[in-house]
Amino acid sequence: MDFLVVVDMQRDFVDGALGTMEAQAIVPMVTKRIETAKKMGDPILVTLDTHGENYLQTQEGKCLPVMHCIKGTGGWELNDNVAKALVGVAPDKLITLEKPTFGSMQLPTAMQTLMDTFGVPEHIVFVGLCTGICVISNALITKAAFPDIPIAVDAAACACVSPESHYTALNAMRLCQIEIVEANLKHKRGR
Repeated sequence: MDFLVVVDMQRDFVDGALGTMEAQAIVPMVTKRIETAKKMGDPILVTLDTHGENYLQTQEGKCLPVMHCIKGTGGWELNDNVAKALVGVAPDKLITLEKPTFGSMQLPTAMQTLMDTFGVPEHIVFVGLCTGICVISNALITKAAFPDIPIAVDAAACACVSPESHYTALNAMRLCQIEIVEANLKHKRGR
């Protein structure tokens, strides 16, 4: 059993306010990962970048002055294909976390809850957006919380603001002993 973490696959990051062609291109790979996890009965955790109307007054908003993922708006919602793929996931195996910044400090607690119920996963696999900001933040938080569980990032199911920043983030995570895999390749078992 693996845990799948789907990071910020929201409309504003796919084809909305901060959308990119690279983000749009990974949607099929992300949905494929979700469908596989659902078929295997693996738990899935979904993060949602969540801001309020005061976003531009926050530290992040001052550095990135683009209104996005405002709770309750269409841009805050999951991409339609991702949302459809999540339909049918057993309610006890699906956790959605709203996060006000890049990394979710609630993610390790949610994972521990799943571990208490279903056991320790063989891998924790990350997919989503944006590789160099929210994916790397959540993967490193998880690595710090669970240093003995192999963490993997599916490179083909992640995208960043540019291909260069995507590869820079993948290399940084590789240095932190996070395995970088492709969706069409089975990741190695063990270390």
